Amino acid sequence: MRSDPSDTGGLFVGRRPGTAPTRFRSLPQRGSEARQRVDGSFAGVLLSAMTFLSLLCWGPIPLASLWVGSQVDYLSGSVSLGILVAFIALFALLFGTLSILRRLDQAWILVRRAAGHDQRSGALGRIFAATAAICALAFAFWFVVIHGPGSSIVSGNGSA
Repeated sequence: MRSDPSDTGGLFVGRRPGTAPTRFRSLPQRGSEARQRVDGSFAGVLLSAMTFLSLLCWGPIPLASLWVGSQVDYLSGSVSLGILVAFIALFALLFGTLSILRRLDQAWILVRRAAGHDQRSGALGRIFAATAAICALAFAFWFVVIHGPGSSIVSGNGSA
């Protein structure tokens, strides 16, 4: 009787449909050395694209959504409508970007495996966390050093 949770998909009564381990008939053929280099380079391009799109989530996309909302407010004269459109634009752009990022991550895993690496998990979580930390540090620098207490200590005419 199989009662090990790893054999039964975590259940002691049987395996859930679609949770069986993947078994390949045979090992796939490796590509040539040149093909693996090309695949490795393409994996780097995909990683750069994921980093760029992830950085867009922390600055340009929210700013673009605010700009769209301000334009709707200006054209309609309704602040509430402007805020609603800004939120809708923000959610649509962020979720669309995250959907693209997820697909790029899956493609990155496949390309890394084609390049000869035993890649089983993606890099999206690490990239998103790293870009969040970098943008948080950049915002803290801007807030404290550039726009922060210095602007309230020194008046506009240069005298304290």
